[in-house]
Amino acid sequence: MNFKKIKYTIILGLLIGITNSCDKDVLDQVDPNRLSPETFLESPSQVQSAVNAIYANLQTRGLFSRHMFFAMDNMGHDNDHTNNPQLEADKLQYLRFTFDATHGPIRAFWESCYHGINKANFLLNSQEKLEAAVEEFEDFTEADKNRANGEAQFLRGYYYFLIASRFGDAPLITVIPPDGGGFEKSPQSAIYDQIESDLTAAANNLPAPGDTEPGRASRGAALALLGKVHLYQQEYAEAKAAFDQVYGQYTLAANFYDNFMEETEHNSEIIWGVEYANLGNSAQWNSDFNGIGLNETTFRGQEYGFNDWFNVYPSGDLVAEFETGDPRRAQTFYFNGDTFAGGTVSLPAYDDTPDDGIDNPVQRQQAWRKYQNYYRRANEELASTINFQVIRYADVLLMMAEVYNETDPSGAATIGYLNEVRDRAGMPHYGTTEMNDAGYPVTTKEERFAAIMHERRVELAGEQSRFPDLVRWGLADDELSQFGFKPNKHEFFPIPQQEINTNEALTNEDQNPGY
Repeated sequence: MNFKKIKYTIILGLLIGITNSCDKDVLDQVDPNRLSPETFLESPSQVQSAVNAIYANLQTRGLFSRHMFFAMDNMGHDNDHTNNPQLEADKLQYLRFTFDATHGPIRAFWESCYHGINKANFLLNSQEKLEAAVEEFEDFTEADKNRANGEAQFLRGYYYFLIASRFGDAPLITVIPPDGGGFEKSPQSAIYDQIESDLTAAANNLPAPGDTEPGRASRGAALALLGKVHLYQQEYAEAKAAFDQVYGQYTLAANFYDNFMEETEHNSEIIWGVEYANLGNSAQWNSDFNGIGLNETTFRGQEYGFNDWFNVYPSGDLVAEFETGDPRRAQTFYFNGDTFAGGTVSLPAYDDTPDDGIDNPVQRQQAWRKYQNYYRRANEELASTINFQVIRYADVLLMMAEVYNETDPSGAATIGYLNEVRDRAGMPHYGTTEMNDAGYPVTTKEERFAAIMHERRVELAGEQSRFPDLVRWGLADDELSQFGFKPNKHEFFPIPQQEINTNEALTNEDQNPGY
């Protein structure tokens, strides 16, 4: 079955209202208008709707439909905006690190994750219903039950990974919330423990890569994410064990840009992504975090598109990171004089100092090509259906290079994984005279780490990787202080003030440091 079609049931899944975050006003489960294990999960189709509903929160504006890419790309300064009057204030605050606990999109991020978590909890706490369905229906087998549980475990693990990596300590909820009250914060370490438990279970329950529909979680996706979670905690032996099970199960797409076009987005490199399709977007402006309604397109193309809103554009520092002759540069960015579906690229200029009464135009030099629809149409039209590739095999190879740099003093494996990624781009190998002369030696651990940093930035540009990488490496202050980043504060988002106000188990003393 084509996943582009079955996504419709994710949006129309009946579980759109069962749970929200840990706000006390949404914990009430006795509302007769809300679904419960007693009134749902009565058939295989209802079980599938329950699973599909968990995916729906990925498509909210709080996550991949809008704010996720702005937050990560702006904070990591893959994006720039200098003198761009188009950029809205809440997106500008990411670039300048001026957001606070009242920031609406950060609340939407938090709420989107907890809505998804609680939808997963609904299914995972309904095992008697699932077992009854196995006994009653011939078309719902033990394997179907395991798969439903595996998808819920994977998605709960992913939502909690977003929470733990972006907020640190936070409420840890694994049950259907009781009537009233709230949940106090749990340590980040406890959340990571839960994520590891969920992903390990998911890997045992999910089908192998290639045996599931595109966009749905697989065993490979669970193991890749598990390796990433261990890497974020510098648990290198555990990360290695997970990644070693992924290695060789996927291959890099022959063409780098195939990962960012709709026609080729389900290729051998994609381990897991967030699906979008031309199935309706009536909820595009009102689905901040609840996952209700049709939200099958993302604003990414419109927001970043040079022939549309052009709210942000690639930073000069990012463009300069690419080596001369690297084909990924031309596949990641547009430059003046390039061609697109609308003709020849001519980037607009903006007034350098618009308040001085004098026109001082500044010519924009580059724009995003990655994830843009300009290869097939002149305008984005607010309706991009290109998937977000959350886990690519290239990312896994680069994470493996990092893990082996910590565990294999010889450096051979690290260099090998880096060169696998460069092979696809047709770039010279690390460890050669050519690369040594170009300023990229890999003789020492420190030199290999510099190569890893370089390769991750160019390969994963505009894929929401740079900021979390800098934070986990302890380099965010060095790289981002010029933009307003403050150490021991901006590594995490503030807990939304609305959450503190409505969750009886939290007070202002639970707020993250600096906010």
